[in-house]
Amino acid sequence: MTEQTQRLGAGRYIDAARAPDTTVTSVHELTTADGAKISGVLRVVPGAATVVALMHPRQDLAHHVLVPELLARGYAVWTQGTRSVNNDISLVHEQALLDAAAGQVFLRERGFEHVVTLGHSGGGTLFAFYHQQAGLPAGERLTRTPAGRPIDLAGAQMPLPDAAVFMAPHPGQGALLQRLIDPSVVDEADPLSVDPRLNPFDPANGFAEPPHSSSYSPEFITRYRAAQRERIARIDALARRRVDEAADARRRYKSTSDPADHRAALAPRVLTVYRTDADLRFTDLSLSPNERPYGSLFGRRPDLTNYGLVGFGRFVTPDAWLSTWSGLSSNADFLRCAPALTAPSLFVELTGDQACFPEDATSMVDALGSADKTHVRVAGTHFGGPIRDGAPTGASLAAADIGTWLATRFA
Repeated sequence: MTEQTQRLGAGRYIDAARAPDTTVTSVHELTTADGAKISGVLRVVPGAATVVALMHPRQDLAHHVLVPELLARGYAVWTQGTRSVNNDISLVHEQALLDAAAGQVFLRERGFEHVVTLGHSGGGTLFAFYHQQAGLPAGERLTRTPAGRPIDLAGAQMPLPDAAVFMAPHPGQGALLQRLIDPSVVDEADPLSVDPRLNPFDPANGFAEPPHSSSYSPEFITRYRAAQRERIARIDALARRRVDEAADARRRYKSTSDPADHRAALAPRVLTVYRTDADLRFTDLSLSPNERPYGSLFGRRPDLTNYGLVGFGRFVTPDAWLSTWSGLSSNADFLRCAPALTAPSLFVELTGDQACFPEDATSMVDALGSADKTHVRVAGTHFGGPIRDGAPTGASLAAADIGTWLATRFA
């Protein structure tokens, strides 16, 4: 059998079975309620009455490993991006809801009997946020982003999906980054600045050379996590100052029409956020114990990748920081959104996850407002890889549970 290969971060690959030969694939461009253009791929097999929608705020899921698995079980699959796909510098989650809404409207217009959302990783919180806002009367939806920009969710059609599946969802981009950000940075303009008392990679604080597990003291952990929150708050304050500067320039331009003010209003004021790969659990496997390997989502040496170019929230506009990456300001937070999600829900926890830890999974499942909710655990890593060499992939194990769950509700 021919295989597709999906690249999934840090050089990891997962082989996916070929889609059924009867699959009909079509590509669609959609216009959102605020006039943006997004695209998606619809795959349909004969007799499919239920469609599963996969989406992520930052990534292209057109070749997600679950696509052929779902098609083989008789479900249509819709994969779409946001207006910020593969480029999250300006990702505003409230706008991503309008992108998701356009996809949901499209699927309803295609005549599917049931629409199920499937959120993997960051797609989980995006869809939890969508379910929360779609379930509200239009007049009660958000009207502004965390940066204060108007957002017309009330004017958008936001069809409510019939069910929600979550696979290895982390608690939200902002909540995730608050655990990852390195609080030992003392100068936001200097990627090498460090407060040695907070340095997670200093043996004096409990760090051990990889692949040996570190051992951080409870006192250091408490001090470290408080300092992480403080750094987020400092960047929030900087982002809000820059939002205010841009707003002031726009007001000046409206009153004077001075081209200099126009240019000042358009200037992006992009933030550079150094060192965002430093969750203590990456190097101390005794914390939040599960079957995860040593290292982070970006590699087996977080003491090095923390200083590298690739990482979460490295380059970001102030608006996107406040909406997406700030654990203090973002509306896209799983625990905050989940109580409003009342559709039947399946939560798939991966036992070697490096972003959704066991206590996270328990809290998130408990927070779901669904009367019909199921929590299953399968052996695998965050991206759906195998827990060990020669083992089945987490994605294939998850697909079996997802297929069984869907069949009992949407045969």
